[in-house]
Amino acid sequence: MLPYATLDEAAAALGRNLTVAETLWFNYSAQKSDYYLFCHNILFLFLIFSVVPLPLFFISLWRSAGLDKYKIQPKVKLSPSEVFKCYKDVMFMFFFVVGPLQLVSYPSIKMIGIRTGLPLPSGWEIFLQLLVYFMVEDYTNYWIHRFLHNKWGYEKIHKVHHEYTAPIGFAAPYAHWAEILILGIPSFLGPAMVPGHMVTFWLWIALRQIEAIETHSGYDFPWLPTKYIPFYGGADYHDYHHYVGGQSHSNFASVFTYCDFIYGTDKGYRFQKKLLWKLKEGVENGGEQNGGSYHIATQDLKSE
Repeated sequence: MLPYATLDEAAAALGRNLTVAETLWFNYSAQKSDYYLFCHNILFLFLIFSVVPLPLFFISLWRSAGLDKYKIQPKVKLSPSEVFKCYKDVMFMFFFVVGPLQLVSYPSIKMIGIRTGLPLPSGWEIFLQLLVYFMVEDYTNYWIHRFLHNKWGYEKIHKVHHEYTAPIGFAAPYAHWAEILILGIPSFLGPAMVPGHMVTFWLWIALRQIEAIETHSGYDFPWLPTKYIPFYGGADYHDYHHYVGGQSHSNFASVFTYCDFIYGTDKGYRFQKKLLWKLKEGVENGGEQNGGSYHIATQDLKSE
């Protein structure tokens, strides 16, 4: 809750007029508690998990030739009932694990210094903080993910997430409850190291989940803006990890690819891409796409 009763009081405290964004923030948040503002994350996550994957679902349902050519594993098709079951399972975890975890984690948010007051952060401040959050989460998530692929971690926990060998958007948060709790740690570390405004925190939670849905989309669309982000992995990169499954010792990164490159855990993927390129030579456009060739190319890798 802001400590100002009017816009004039806020402007006097800042020593300047409020920006348009700050005026909007004041009008919305002035009489709302910090806890209420923090709990917006629950609504955002529900909307993201429910709405963002829908276009991908309809694309897979219609299977139009113009878009189907971008499907990474086109031979795999889930029925609407199978997709709905995935969504129901995700919502079960959301209401009984993610939601309650958000509700009880508010004291930690206050402890690290996430603020709700004025002034609002500049665009550059938000950008740099989000960059730190993504880098910190990516690095710590990489090592946790590698741990979850040891025999015990995979069989007891991570195997649930790999039930979808051809990922779909709705399956991005589909995981064992313990994995959801464990992977909440990397998401929290960045804001703990570089605390910012609640608006930045909202953006971080939203963008990270949207990125996860895109990564698990099962489609490698060439026009996505993420294609221009240096070292960004994307759907094709992570799809390979799911296809190889429990035997995968490649592509552990959650967002970027630098950790896999530095620690040598992208060699299988890079070999597969080279082999796939050779297999595609001579294949006419509109012929067999990634799914068939992808399957052939990875058989040798699975047997290694």
